[in-house]
Amino acid sequence: MFAPVAALASGGVVGLVLGLIGGGGSILAVPLLLYAVGMPSAHIAIGTAAVAVAVNAAAGLALHARKAPIRWPCAIVFSLAGVGGAFAGAAFGKAVDGQKLVALFGVLMIVVGLMMLRPKDKGGQTSAWLTRENAAYMLPRLVLLGAGVGLLSGFFGIGGGFLIVPGLILATDMKLEDATSASLVAVTAFGLSAAASYAWSGLVDWNVAGLLIAGGVAGALAGTKANAILARRKGALTMLFAVFVILAGLYVGGRGLIDLLQG
Repeated sequence: MFAPVAALASGGVVGLVLGLIGGGGSILAVPLLLYAVGMPSAHIAIGTAAVAVAVNAAAGLALHARKAPIRWPCAIVFSLAGVGGAFAGAAFGKAVDGQKLVALFGVLMIVVGLMMLRPKDKGGQTSAWLTRENAAYMLPRLVLLGAGVGLLSGFFGIGGGFLIVPGLILATDMKLEDATSASLVAVTAFGLSAAASYAWSGLVDWNVAGLLIAGGVAGALAGTKANAILARRKGALTMLFAVFVILAGLYVGGRGLIDLLQG
């Protein structure tokens, strides 16, 4: 497939999944860039994917902010703590051999798929705001969990929403829907941090990133419309996608391991 067409189609797939089931699609960006678009380097694929993840998350954040109040204090503390972790993770990722990185990414995909198969924690009954009264309890948890998730997000160049949402719930006992909205602040921040680090090292293909984003917009619009039609089957769709991610992870990890052994 001609690379620009493949990049647009890859973005469309990522956006479609995000619109259809509300998350998880960005985990496909790096494998699609490597095996569908044909990027020669895992590091360039990760850097390019990070740009698209950040832009998509920022767009999603703008939409969520118009619909409902976001728990900004918690989201900002979590994000600021994670930005340092994301820069550190990106630095570690760039220092790791490309084949090893691909193999590790395959393992990550399997973990994400398994996490998607688990029942979601609905969080607390009410979502508390970060205040002076509860800061002694919330701040250390937000900072520690934010830094840890940011590290993984920067290392793999992904949004990390699958870890951010449970991290916010664990730190604050936030309701699931509030954690989902607040997570977009962190996904945007982590994606920008990773993208900036990779771009500084010249590891971003801006043309492909633009095509990935454009395809993602079209895919997200289609996925959102399909979501309204298939709302009752969202659980089944999520399960099918989780199984697909696990199988794709086995393939990606296997390819990375074979390349590593042959190298």
